[in-house]
Amino acid sequence: MKFTLSWLKDHLDTEAKLEDLLYALTDLGLEVEGVENPEKTLGAFRTCRVIEAQPHPNADRLRLCRVETWPNGPEAASEEVQVVCGAPNARTGLVGVFAPVGTHVPGTGVDLKPGVIRGVESNGMLCSERELMLSDDHDGIIDLPEDTPLGVRLIDLRGLNDPMIDVKVTPNRPDALGIRGIARDLAARGLGVLKPLEITPVAGGFASPVSVTIDAALKAKGCPFFAGRVIRGVKNGPSPDWLQTRLRAIGLRPISTLVDITNYFTFAVNRPLHVFDLAKLEGGLRVHAAEGGETLQALDGKTYTLRAGQMLISDDRAPQSLAGIMGGEASGCTDDTTDVFLESAFWDPITIAATGRALKINSDARYRFERGVDPAFTLPGLELATQMVLDLCGGEASEVVVDGAVPDTARAYRLDPARVVSLVGMDIPEDEQRRTLEALGFTLDGDMASVPSWRPDVLGEADLIEEIARVASLSLLQGKPLPRREAGVPKPILTPLQVREQTARRMLASLGYNECVTYSFIDSEAATLFGGGSDAVRVENPISSEMTHLRPDLLPGLLRAAARNQARGFADMALCEIGPAFHGGEPGEQHLQATGLLVGASAPRDAFGSRRPVDLYDAKADVEAVLAAIGAPARMQITRKVAAWWHPGRSGVIGLGPNVLASFGEVHPRILQAMDVKGPAVAFTVMVANVPLPKVKTPTRPALKLADLQAVERDFAFVVDKGVEALTLVNAAQGADKALLESVRVFDQFGGEKAEAQMGAGKKSLAITVRLQPTEKTLTDKDIEAVSAKIVDKVAKATGGALR
Repeated sequence: MKFTLSWLKDHLDTEAKLEDLLYALTDLGLEVEGVENPEKTLGAFRTCRVIEAQPHPNADRLRLCRVETWPNGPEAASEEVQVVCGAPNARTGLVGVFAPVGTHVPGTGVDLKPGVIRGVESNGMLCSERELMLSDDHDGIIDLPEDTPLGVRLIDLRGLNDPMIDVKVTPNRPDALGIRGIARDLAARGLGVLKPLEITPVAGGFASPVSVTIDAALKAKGCPFFAGRVIRGVKNGPSPDWLQTRLRAIGLRPISTLVDITNYFTFAVNRPLHVFDLAKLEGGLRVHAAEGGETLQALDGKTYTLRAGQMLISDDRAPQSLAGIMGGEASGCTDDTTDVFLESAFWDPITIAATGRALKINSDARYRFERGVDPAFTLPGLELATQMVLDLCGGEASEVVVDGAVPDTARAYRLDPARVVSLVGMDIPEDEQRRTLEALGFTLDGDMASVPSWRPDVLGEADLIEEIARVASLSLLQGKPLPRREAGVPKPILTPLQVREQTARRMLASLGYNECVTYSFIDSEAATLFGGGSDAVRVENPISSEMTHLRPDLLPGLLRAAARNQARGFADMALCEIGPAFHGGEPGEQHLQATGLLVGASAPRDAFGSRRPVDLYDAKADVEAVLAAIGAPARMQITRKVAAWWHPGRSGVIGLGPNVLASFGEVHPRILQAMDVKGPAVAFTVMVANVPLPKVKTPTRPALKLADLQAVERDFAFVVDKGVEALTLVNAAQGADKALLESVRVFDQFGGEKAEAQMGAGKKSLAITVRLQPTEKTLTDKDIEAVSAKIVDKVAKATGGALR
């Protein structure tokens, strides 16, 4: 929303400085996006007089001028400077405009400096209108009348000292799309007094030859009220200078008096209007819904095809206007127009927005009607515009013709002064609250506040409090700590699951993973690959065809991200995500996952050969680190009952009995191909909520337990069948004595042709090291032999193997 300071002062009687007004506007919620102040760009240019103009001694087309200037204003002493000028109209006695050294010339973008032109010094510049961006005239320098005051600023001489202000208006404040609405806010803040708007109905001299009707279906929703009148005998043409100046200042191109008047009221009082050329109409005007297929050439020169249901204003012959959006070219006014029909109507915001969006038309009228103009100002706006047409174009007005009725927007809410403190935290006296609301146009009857018709955004008691606090300035709000509900040390705020989620995120970051945040929606094909894709998790109104289902796992999103990064030349990645996956479509049918994905190599190339492809043991090490960080027990079982998207021979499931804690391993090649990911790729998924909570809940860490007895390590080598898994052997050995055995791990494997030659066909050797940690007494040889015998017996029963 753009306006000039002088235009604002037409509605606001104020002596406030520009800086104070700008601060108040932003503080009131009307954020100032920009200010074009002519004083900053043109303030240094003053009128001057050429004492003498002689030919340049070294150039035929240049003139050497002695110029009398007043750098400090007409009251101060004048100075004489020498200027080299190439304008053909430079002459002795000319009164022009001078730019001293150091001035920025906006039309050229040059900062003036002392110079030497063809061997002659030149200080300053005699300016043309194009160089000052006043017009496109560049035939010569500005030539002012001889009686022009000397030494005065050009912006004061021509009335250009009028800053243009651009404010950002939020969708909930349609009243601020008119300068009067902005002036009302400033007056309520105390920066002036809102001037009264005198509305005197114009008496009609004859009956309107144009009738207006609204189809019954549109009166309820579409166009509740339509009014207009004929003005005959007008003289159209260029509008007055003051009107053209105001429109140009806000970026509008003056067209003609009649059109400029409608633009003037659009910005001044937020009342869009339209003028039809009466000679181009046949019969009356009818507001109706399009049947579909009608065409209209609008004032923007484009032809639009209407869909069924979109509103039109038509005469007896054809459509003449896109209702509330843009008029038609066929009935537009020209310089030959003598009789017009002036329209003022109230249009339904939703209908206007839907039509404008469908036709892709952006106009000032649509912008305002779809946000909501003042319905009660429909007739007063018509009367004011009629009077301006008569004043500027002459003519005679008919009686007003109307159809429909102004919508009833009357509503009132109770004002509770005490709620300002409870809702906003500001202590504002009751009389100040009431004064604020009255200044904004609210009518108070006891403790009931009636909302003005131009404020469709006020819809409850809390909105009254918001208006009071906004005008009082929320910048005065002081921060105060809330009192604690209970004395002493506050209880933890985060739930155990939230703490665990944070811990997992930090551990993944410390392991070198980059966190991703992907959509919770994926396409049907990807969901099916990961055990989902059923109708129970299908989104009824998806954002796109690639987001039709709730994700059953986090891996699809990470694989998609990896594919996109590979397409951009990033081959090595460590990606992770923590978020919900969905195993059903009902509320609560979701679970928290922490997923990591490794793609490519484990390290960059170096001189030591550190680079190698990632494998499942990288994923296993990382998943064990995450599980340890979130409190998983040290002893867990690893099984092969993996899901279909894991490689069946290079993956595993970590659990406690039937309770699955995590899965890890290589991603199935079929999945990588479907996701367009170039391997190798390994991953892991942790079911964060499945990890058992500690039995003892304490905010402190448990005490460090150190054994004071010597630990003993023994090595065993077993000959087993080639198909026996090392995990089976380790689990069997761990079951020999759960209290005494601290750890069991494989440290050697001997297989292949040489092993079979020594131990028999289909055989291999697995060597394990067992650590025994006593807690009650030092182990004797007899104790160690007894435990060793148990280990051998357990392994033999589980694997069929024997000591090597």
